[in-house]
Amino acid sequence: MFGSKKNESVLDTALEQVGTIIGPGAVLEGPLTTKDSTRIDGTVKGNVTVSGALIVGQAAKIVGTVSCMNAYIAGEVEGNVSAPQGKVEISDSGKVIGDVSCKGIIIDENAVFHGQCNMTGVDKSSAAIAKERAVADKSADESGKVAEGDGTTEPDKADSDNKATDSSGAESKDTKEDSENKNEDNKK
Repeated sequence: MFGSKKNESVLDTALEQVGTIIGPGAVLEGPLTTKDSTRIDGTVKGNVTVSGALIVGQAAKIVGTVSCMNAYIAGEVEGNVSAPQGKVEISDSGKVIGDVSCKGIIIDENAVFHGQCNMTGVDKSSAAIAKERAVADKSADESGKVAEGDGTTEPDKADSDNKATDSSGAESKDTKEDSENKNEDNKK
């Protein structure tokens, strides 16, 4: 309902600026290179390099690597798609068998995408950002625990009581043996 109107307006706007059209039924064997936006409704068997936007119509098929600024794919592409500075949109009738490298991607429901997507223009991955946040939170928690205390650490308190403790607060083995020996001496 809403998606079809959006797609039609994208196509209408792009059609106004299209400089090269490969019509339905046309078969082009070999590489295709254009300096302007291009619409393909036929078949291209070879690499496609477009300086502007690329529109792949519903009946279109490309067998080869695609490189463009932006891509709207309603047909079939068998090969890698590269739009490192732009967006790739695969419509509900679109099919991409290959890897996609782009800054932004939209994949409609019922579209077919079999490959990997590599997002460009992203400085850090979300996993790296999450790891940095976890480390920052952990260090903030640790500094908060020291500030909440009375200024002395657990080992300092243990030394003042003449008992050695580990980080869990348990007495060390040597101290336990000393205590047991003192108890036995007291019993005698």
